Amino acid sequence: MSIAERPTETNQNDGYGLADLIAEQALMLGAGSTVFFQLAEKGVGLGVAEHSTTLQRPADRLRTTMTYVYVMILGSEDERRAISRMVNRAHRTVRSPGRYTAFDPDLQLWVAATLAHNGIFIHERIWGPPSPEVRLRLYRDAQIFGNALQVRPEQWPETLEEFDAYWERQIAGLEPDPAVQDFCHRLITQGAPIWLRWMTPLQALLDRGNLDPRTREILGFEWTEKDQRRYERFWKVFPPVYRRMPRRLRQFPAHLTLWDMRRRMRTGARVI
Repeated sequence: MSIAERPTETNQNDGYGLADLIAEQALMLGAGSTVFFQLAEKGVGLGVAEHSTTLQRPADRLRTTMTYVYVMILGSEDERRAISRMVNRAHRTVRSPGRYTAFDPDLQLWVAATLAHNGIFIHERIWGPPSPEVRLRLYRDAQIFGNALQVRPEQWPETLEEFDAYWERQIAGLEPDPAVQDFCHRLITQGAPIWLRWMTPLQALLDRGNLDPRTREILGFEWTEKDQRRYERFWKVFPPVYRRMPRRLRQFPAHLTLWDMRRRMRTGARVI
């Protein structure tokens, strides 16, 4: 579908950026695979497997993760600074001497890069390939995910071509780890909040299908021809249905998360 054929609200005009995309609930279809890309990097994977409480409190971990994502793009400058401080406090204990630390800017760069990569990926699946100008803008907007923590702006590849080369090097350098594989298998089967578990088979299909073959292999995920057919069928059926949904409905969960974050800040409740 050409840009001209898309709904007016998603036209890729000169001002289109990540703020126009990030609130779309369809991005959640790439949330799981984004996490698995992150975990496939052993330093990130071991840190999460050994310190995360996701399996014990999946709903709360989903809330805090999405709070960070939405605030970084849709929140105010004061809110971004506040959330960054909270994340840094939460990261203080995520370390293992000689193995990993949550304050490693290279690991944080990889985590932020997966958010940039999968944001563009889901955009392409729903609305078609973005123009080169929009793809560059989405990439640059997404750099806030790392820069708000310990990633220095100059660490980011300067051009999209350099980013693609960085991505391929990272994927080629991934190493399997049994502890990470075990955690990922438990996460993909047990990690959804109770009210979302009816979607686990579909989400697991998308989580695995959105990964490249090497990353699936590193994580020990199986992938069959039947899986591939089901995956391709989903991406043929879902996008035209989603695009016809009212924008307010598509973006309601993001704005609800922001409302909840602001309520928690006002009342002194835990945010991150």
